[in-house]
Amino acid sequence: MMDKRVIALEEKFSYQDHLVNQLNRIVTSQQLIIDKLQKDVMELKLSQSSGGNQGTRTLKDDVPPHY
Repeated sequence: MMDKRVIALEEKFSYQDHLVNQLNRIVTSQQLIIDKLQKDVMELKLSQSSGGNQGTRTLKDDVPPHY
């Protein structure tokens, strides 16, 4: 009886360990994506603040050529 309970606990632990490892890989991957996105946003902010009005578009820029 005790052996069956120990085996059941070992099986549950094995599944949980596998799940924790999978979740860790997912979280690590997401953190890398977040880090890259934060870097990209900072670069955009820097380029926008240092560029002044260069590169900004107005509504006239978006008018189709036949107007």
